[in-house]
This record gives sequence, C-alpha cells and structure tokens, in this order.
Amino acid sequence: MTKGLRVVWRYHTLYLMLLPGLVYYAVYRYGPMWGAVIAFKDFNIMDGIWDSPWADPWYKHFAYFYDSPYFGQILLNTFLISLYKIVWGMPPGILLALLLYEVRNARFKKWIQTVSYLPHFLSWVIIYGMIFAFLSETGGIVNRWIKDYIGHSIPFLQSTDWFRTILVGSEVWQTAGWSAIIYLAALAGVDPTLYEAARCDGAGRLRMLWHISLPGIRSVIVLLLILKLGHILDAGFDQIYIMYNVHVYPVSDIIDTWVFRVGLEQLNFSLGAAVGLFKSLIGLALVVSANRIARKWGEGVW
Repeated sequence: MTKGLRVVWRYHTLYLMLLPGLVYYAVYRYGPMWGAVIAFKDFNIMDGIWDSPWADPWYKHFAYFYDSPYFGQILLNTFLISLYKIVWGMPPGILLALLLYEVRNARFKKWIQTVSYLPHFLSWVIIYGMIFAFLSETGGIVNRWIKDYIGHSIPFLQSTDWFRTILVGSEVWQTAGWSAIIYLAALAGVDPTLYEAARCDGAGRLRMLWHISLPGIRSVIVLLLILKLGHILDAGFDQIYIMYNVHVYPVSDIIDTWVFRVGLEQLNFSLGAAVGLFKSLIGLALVVSANRIARKWGEGVW
C-alpha cells in the first residue's frame, strides 16, 4: 500500500464525512460547467446544446456584449457598486464584533446580537417595502418630516444622487450583524493570555484592540476580502432588480440586470452564458491576484 493510500485509510472516517460535500460540488457546481459551451454557439432550446450551430465567429456573443452602447456604463456601475459595498460593508461588521467582544453583560450582548443579525433573514422584497415606507416621495415617513421643514419632498428612490447611497446603506444594514458573527468566532480563538500580559504592561482597551484583537482576526478579514473580490462583478442582482427603476438606470444598471433584460427576457441564452463566462474569468483573475498579494503579507488562502 502506498503512502497516500495509507493516509487515506488512516483518516477514512474524515474522508467519508467529506464525501457528501465533494459530491454536491461535483454535481451542482462543476457538472453544469460543460453547459458554458453555449456561449460559443447560437443556442436554440429546441435543438439542444450539442445540435445548436456554432457561432460565427466564435466570439460573436462576447463581441455583442462589448459593442453594446451600454457596456462601459454597466461595467462601471457594477464595479462601483461592488467596491462601495466592500469599502463600506466590511468595517461595520468588524467594528460591531469588536464592540460586542468587549461587552461583559451576557444578556445585553445576546440581545444586541439578535437585533443586529435579524435583518439577514429578511428578503429584499421586505426590505424594499420598509425603505419605500420611509423614503417614498408621496407618503414616506422621512419625506413627510422633510416636507414639514423645507416645504417639498425629495425623490430618494428616483434620484441618481441618492440611489447608490440607499443601495449600499441597506446592504450594510442587512449584513453587518451576520458578518460580526464570523469575526466574533475568530476573536474567540485569540489567546486570552495575550490580553492578560497586555494588562500587566499597562495597555488600555484601545491598545489591546489595535495590537491584539485586530491582528488576531487579520487572516479572517483577508479571507473574506478575497472571497468578496471574486464576486465583484455580481453587485447584488436581487437587491438591485427589486429596487431600481427607469429613472436610476444610469447609476444602477449592472451586468446582471442588463443580461436579464436583453438576454434572458429575449431568450438569448448564448449571450447570458457568454457574459457569465466573462464574469467568471474576471472573478478568477481577481481572486488569484488578491491571494498573491495577501501571501506577501503571510495571509494567503492557498
């Protein structure tokens, strides 16, 4: 028996536990990847994938997407919205976790945790209903207050100046509490003797936070950042599709919403596959690049 087989046999129980996860990814993640071939075909749903004719030229659908007059706009919107969500979305979760870690009243801590991560379980339909109730130009609570003070309401949901702010703000509100759970779990793994030694040396709370807590969760922060970079071209289709309207297309129309309108609603599945493949390649390049940079700091994922 070779060394590799001996290792597998020694830990066969763990490998058996790993097997369902591997089967899931093989069937539902890697198996459907062969369907990406329709990006290079003029796919017809009646002919099927293999009987549909090849596109001429092979990059026909990629060129259609690139030559679209909206290409630059939707690509910029996608990058900006994703970047804003990363820049403004990660710090609140980290800060909330650090604050909760310092709370000594267990009951109050649990209450804050419950309230903060409850929005994670709300769908974007419900969240948009809440936003509409507050910010609607005609009957929103906030606009009623504004109208009483300045005499007119503000069209928050139809304004290109406000829409991205509302988009990112609602994303932060929904995800901050859930993200804090991950960072709290990482903080639980920090050696408590480090805090004791710091107290003996006269370090205050802020010093311990800066020199012990944050370095202790740095690897988790880097990991989540790399994973977010891999999805930078997603930007949140569900949220944007529910919240946007024709008035804010210039600042809200992203790759996914454009493909949904132009590709899927018109049954142009080849175009949708081409854009999906384009997004996957960009995401792969960003993940690999971010990991290489992180490895130089000793925090790479692989």
